[in-house]
This record gives sequence, C-alpha cells and structure tokens, in this order.
Amino acid sequence: MAKLTSKARSKLKSSSFAVPSKKPGSGSYPIPDASHARNALARVSQHGSSAEKAKVRAAVHRKYPSIGKK
Repeated sequence: MAKLTSKARSKLKSSSFAVPSKKPGSGSYPIPDASHARNALARVSQHGSSAEKAKVRAAVHRKYPSIGKK
C-alpha cells in the first residue's frame, strides 16, 4: 500500500473518502487507490457500524467495481 501522509491526505478530494466529511480533505476510510480501498473494507468490517459498512462497500464498489465482489 502506498504511504499516505497527512499532507497528501489533506489534499484529497472528498470523493477519495468512502465516508466523506463536510470539511475538505477530511473524512473516514480514504480510498485514493485500490490498496487503500481494500484496507478500508477490512477496517470497516472490524470497527464500523452497519451503516458505515454499507457506505464504505458502496463507495469502494462505485470507484473500484472489481473489488469486493463475492
């Protein structure tokens, strides 16, 4: 997985987060690339609520359709 520094994270568009915040450059579960998308799915399955799980799965599938297929 590529290293995502706080400086680089703050420059990400809200569309690069599975659960975006209203504040630019912030949100939960950054998905700027496929490896971060896979990591977001793993993290939300461990720590997320059912609503967060649904949002993250939908965002990952929208941006990377081949990830998360069963």
